[in-house]
Amino acid sequence: MKENVGGFDKYLRIVLGLVILIAGYIYESWLGLIGIIPLLTGLVNRCGLYYLIGVSTCKTKPQQ
Repeated sequence: MKENVGGFDKYLRIVLGLVILIAGYIYESWLGLIGIIPLLTGLVNRCGLYYLIGVSTCKTKPQQ
């Protein structure tokens, strides 16, 4: 699977994932574990949903 998350989308996912995890910890709720999903997709630059619907926010490099 190619990288399909890049730029602002990547940083937004990382921040949002951390906020959800911290909120779950503060409110002592296991639902905060949902924050792992955007955090990991931001860190590895891949999103399964984007792959399924054919979307990419990653800038492509010109092929040589």
